[in-house]
Amino acid sequence: MKLLFRPGWPGNLLALAAGALTTLSLAPFDFWPLALLSIALLYLGLGEATPKQAAQRGWCYGFGLFASGVSWVYVSIHDFGAASPALAGLLTLGFVAGLALFFALLGWLWARLLRNRHTPLGDALAFAALWLALDALRGWILTGFPWLYSGYSQLDGPLAGLAPIGGIWLLTFVIALSAALLVALPRLLADKPRLVAGIVLLIAPWLAGLALQGHAWTTAKGEALSVAAVQGNVEQSMKWDPKKLEMQLLLYRDMTFRSRPAQLIVWPETAVPILKEHAEGYLSMMAGFAEQRDAALITGVPVRQPNADGELRYYNGLTTAGDGAGVYLKQKLVPFGEYVPLQDLLRGLIAFFDLPMSDFARGEPGQPLLQAKGLQIAPYICYEVVYPEFAAGLAAQSDLLLTVSNDAWFGRSIGPLQHLQMAQMRALEAGRWMIRATNNGITVLIDPQGRITEQIPQFEQAVLYGEVTPMQGLTPYLRWRSWPLIAICTLLLGWALLRRKA
Repeated sequence: MKLLFRPGWPGNLLALAAGALTTLSLAPFDFWPLALLSIALLYLGLGEATPKQAAQRGWCYGFGLFASGVSWVYVSIHDFGAASPALAGLLTLGFVAGLALFFALLGWLWARLLRNRHTPLGDALAFAALWLALDALRGWILTGFPWLYSGYSQLDGPLAGLAPIGGIWLLTFVIALSAALLVALPRLLADKPRLVAGIVLLIAPWLAGLALQGHAWTTAKGEALSVAAVQGNVEQSMKWDPKKLEMQLLLYRDMTFRSRPAQLIVWPETAVPILKEHAEGYLSMMAGFAEQRDAALITGVPVRQPNADGELRYYNGLTTAGDGAGVYLKQKLVPFGEYVPLQDLLRGLIAFFDLPMSDFARGEPGQPLLQAKGLQIAPYICYEVVYPEFAAGLAAQSDLLLTVSNDAWFGRSIGPLQHLQMAQMRALEAGRWMIRATNNGITVLIDPQGRITEQIPQFEQAVLYGEVTPMQGLTPYLRWRSWPLIAICTLLLGWALLRRKA
């Protein structure tokens, strides 16, 4: 077995398999101990590697993680981007290989700058800090891809109680630290004080997480609000077909007219697949219906308006009608789905780079929240809900969270289930109810503990009914965000660098 952790391909193949274990710890598999095992195997494999070998091993780990965890990218490119199986496979492999470079960088930095085999306890702390730093970098660089963080495995795990304190970042840090400590503890047996410190660092966060599960960091603000979330289940191939426009508008109209009375009616992302300025008559009709029911209607609709430079641009938006007000323009765009990087070079090469509505502009930061029934609602359009810091900034101003999406791009893959898990984590971090309305599922209501209270099946036309309660107060994470953890990790990494030079 020891041969597998020495430099060379046996160890690299083990790293590849270890990366795939993280995917099994997340939705829809949810076997959370595998997140610990995954990181522990990589940490063990990096123990004796040179910087070059560590970079190779880290890349293999990342490739295993993303090849197993974001395979749904192939569905989007092939099924809806009109790319051949070979080309879709090649593009998916390129995407996966590129993301794996973050773990190659982690391996190289670890072996070149931070690892000190003589201080196993210090190594474990420094490794957890480096892991979190690279996760944060991956969520930021080139607009970011904050997917498959190990902390999501704890949504229903023992550490869930820590999410309102430090968010997904604290959960991920604790998992990485615990995995490294499990590897390090045998080397501490001869040093009783450090062994005790290691055991405390290993056990204390898990006990704290268990003790804080179910703790209410926020309180109710007023009466519960009745909700009707409409899931139209429109095929992606029909979504932007002008010939199918009337059918879609009538579908959402009729499903809403037939729905039970509710104070808040929610339609998914781009439920109205035509510019808002061209749908004013239709939206006015729906606003009148909402007013008759003393309700607010929130729907996704593309918006065309001048940007800060006066240039007319298109935006993926949300608008409110009836007993509410506000328009929100999406700020975090999906590469290739909503905008094309290097579009002057890529547009026209293949159909995937010319997808309908792939020329959206980013909404300006600092937009006011949506208002409905006298409440402040934090809106997240699709991809935006996976950004922890961005989501926390809006949530801190809100009474209620709302995310709308069109997960038809993912087909029947595991993508929508991963997306839902991240939305649940945002509700837990914020201590607020969340409404999630999607085109084809999964449409749900999520309580402040991240639990689903109401749900309708995927791939069905249906209306979800339930109640949500506006909340007030801030969790520690909403109040302080990730700054305390950033400070701790900065000190740990700085200390590790100085220790290495000494």
